[in-house]
Formats: sequence, C-alpha cells, structure tokens
Amino acid sequence: MSADLIELVRRLGQPRILVVGDVMLDRYVWGDAERISQEAPVILLHADKREERLGGASSVASMLRALGAQVALAGVVGADFDGGRLRQQLTDLDIDHDAVLVDPDRPTTVKERYIGRAQHRHPQQMIRVDYETRQPISATLEGQLHAIITQQMRKADMVLVSDYDKGVCTPKVLEGALAAARSLGLRSLADPIRGKDYSKYHGCSAMTPNRLEAGLATGLSLHTSAEALDAASRLREQLDLEAAIITLDKDGMALVHRDGRRQVFPTRPRQVYDITGAGDMVLSVLGMALAAGADYEPAIRLANIAGGLEVEKIGVATVTRDEILRDLLHNGAVGSQKVLDRTRLRHEAESRRRLGQRLAFTNGCFDVLHAGHVHYLQEARAQADLLVVGLNSDASVRALKGPDRPVNSEEARALLLAALQAVDYVSVFEESTPLALIQALRPDVLVKGADYRKEDVVGAALVEAYGGRVHLAQFHEGYSTTRTLQKLGAA
Repeated sequence: MSADLIELVRRLGQPRILVVGDVMLDRYVWGDAERISQEAPVILLHADKREERLGGASSVASMLRALGAQVALAGVVGADFDGGRLRQQLTDLDIDHDAVLVDPDRPTTVKERYIGRAQHRHPQQMIRVDYETRQPISATLEGQLHAIITQQMRKADMVLVSDYDKGVCTPKVLEGALAAARSLGLRSLADPIRGKDYSKYHGCSAMTPNRLEAGLATGLSLHTSAEALDAASRLREQLDLEAAIITLDKDGMALVHRDGRRQVFPTRPRQVYDITGAGDMVLSVLGMALAAGADYEPAIRLANIAGGLEVEKIGVATVTRDEILRDLLHNGAVGSQKVLDRTRLRHEAESRRRLGQRLAFTNGCFDVLHAGHVHYLQEARAQADLLVVGLNSDASVRALKGPDRPVNSEEARALLLAALQAVDYVSVFEESTPLALIQALRPDVLVKGADYRKEDVVGAALVEAYGGRVHLAQFHEGYSTTRTLQKLGAA
C-alpha cells in the first residue's frame, strides 16, 4: 500500500474544475453474438440492452463528478434529440452545463458501440458507428464560447482541455482559454488530438498525449522509455509547458518537468477488457490531484491506478474514490512489499484507521507453514479489515524453541506469510513477546489460537483496556509444525 497516495485520495476535496472540449454521447447496444448471418459473412448480434453514457469531454466531466469534484463543462451540441439527451444526463449528474452552447447547423457527436457476448461469456466491442461533423465551429460560436469560458474560469480551480478534434477546440478558442487561465493563475492540462501540429496548446501548464500522439507530434519513435522521455522533453520545450506527460499504456507514464525531472512511472499489470476511456480517466485524476495541490509525481502515480481500473471495465466508465482506495489497500502491496518495519507499519495502520478500517493482529513463529496455519490466518483476517502478523525473528525463535530452530530464516518465513491472501502485512520483532509491537499498532482485534486462555494472551489486557477485543481462533486438530518436522526427520 502507498500511504502517500491514500492520504492524497483523502484530501482531494471538492475542487471546481472547468472542462473545455468536444462533448459527446456514447451509446451502447449489448447482446449475444449468436452466429454468422445467412445474408452476409457477418456476426449476428441478438440485442438485449441499450444504454447511453457521457463521452468525450462530457465523459471527463462525469469522471470528475464520480471522484467528488464540482464540474463545469464548456462545448457545443446540436439542436437535436441527442443533444437533449446529453444535456439531461449532465443535469442528472449536477454538472454545470451553462457553457454548453447549441449549434443548429451541426449534429451532436454520438459514438454508437455494439457489444457482443460470445456464448454468453465476457462481452467485447464488435463495431463502432460515429455520427459527427469535424468542421470547426463558426467564428460567432468561437466568440460566444470564449466569453462564457472566461466567465466560468473565475469560479474554477483548474482547467482541463479534452480535445477530440471535432471542431470545438479551435486555435482561437484555446488561445483565449489558455490566456485567461494564465491571467487568473489557473493551471491548465490538455489531452491533445492525434496530429503533427500542437501549436494551439502552447502555454498549457501540462499535456497528456499517448504514445502514438506524442510520436506524431514530435516525429520520434517511442519504443523505449528513453525515447518517450526524449519526446516529452521536446514537447515541453516547444510548447513552453511546465510538464509533459506521455501515457505509455501498459508501460505507465513518462514525465519531463521544467525543473529537470525526467522519470517513467510504471503501472501494475491489469486484465485489460477495453481501453476506451483510459485517457479520459488519466486526464480526470491528474486534474483532480493537481487541483488538490499535489505534485506531479503522486498525481501521476494515482492516475496510473485509476487508468488501470478503467481498462478493467467495458466502455467509458467512471471510477470512484472508494474503488481507488480499495485497489491501493488490497492490491497495491504484494510479496515482499507487505513486509514492513515497525515504524512504516505504524504509519500504514494510522492511514487505515483514518479511512475507518479496523486492524486485526496475531503473532507466531510460523516456521513451517501448514494447512492449520492457513485456516487460522483466514479466521484472523475475517475479524477485521486487515490482518497484521507479528513474526518472531530468528533470535527470538531460538530463545523460545532451542538452537535448532527455526528451520527457515525470518526472511523466508516473512515472504511465505506475505504470499498468503489473508495476510495484509508482516512485521518481524526481536523481543521474546509481541507486546511492544501491539503497543505501537493498537489493534482493534487481538487473535490467538483457542489452545490459549484469554488471560494468557500477551497484550490481551492492553487491547481490552482501550476498547479492543480478543478473539480465540478455532483450533484445527492434526496440524503441528513439530509433528511435521518429526516426520521429515528434522526434529
């Protein structure tokens, strides 16, 4: 778990963020891909559900709302049914759309996706149909949009540009918006188009092109981390950015900052179902974190988490703070990352408590893991939101069990415990008892085996004195480390 990211999520607050860009409506048709049509060599989709979601810049706005931000959206829709549907969704989500103007000469942009399930299994996108025009908005609309964007900025904490090249983010609109942001001291973050000319983004605080977009804009090939950093450096210098951030799909993100920082932030491997919306999610979380006062490094790390959660979903979907926190808490630490010293573990425990979580604690030598240990630890974990295992050091085990023990080193024992799903953290203690560790952590539940009496459990009186409880876990007959070692001829 990353305690600093947990803390960042906790203090995101409710910043007011203005999103400028191409608003869209995403429509999904779901069904079973049953067979090949008799009329043509195409899949026959037996549709059973239709739904609509906000897309493009309006998707960014909805993602920000799901994260707890106050949001205003600026863009253009058509004077049509789809434009009305889009506006209604914005109203339902309490997104300020006073700056979404109506152009009777253009259709509302709609992306219609057909999602098929093969033999009722996991759905996959089959085809997308777009209804749109890419013509730039008129000079009259440019002037109206500039005026209302400037008005909205006076109430904003951050400005995001979501440019899908549908005609709203013209050079004139962006020039005026970015100049207004600078004059008001607002940061601006842009997700750019796929193209060779990025001059209209000059003066942004930062931008987030993907690998392909950055390659086209710089004329560079981005196959390695070094090449990605070179491209980011070129973009930062050419456009006078505070920071250039290039998203590198499964390889994470590359950052080049005006202060000289050059770093690639890896991301955790994910089960990717649909990359749709991942860029919007990165833009949203970066904007949210920066608006909350975070530096670029933690903001990027948090955006990596949220982007990873997004690709695990079908279509453009939102991610909540709770989802991010659950991912950080339960999946962020693996293997040896779960093994913490007492000081770090105390900080982690304090972070968890601020989130309203309860801590269970148990301890032991765990010299040779067996099924009885697994049953015991699963029961211990079920008593609270996380389980910390205090592990006797090698010296402590020798003092308790004699010079021939432990069989396995403390490093090996800690790693094996950390590999168990029921165990959230492991901490090695040198003392003969875990009392000092219990005093440092103040667990809500102290767990020992039912072969103990409660009055004999080290730390029981302390835990009950501050309102915690002692749980005696079921004893499973037939499992014993000593017996196992005797069978192996080791004791």
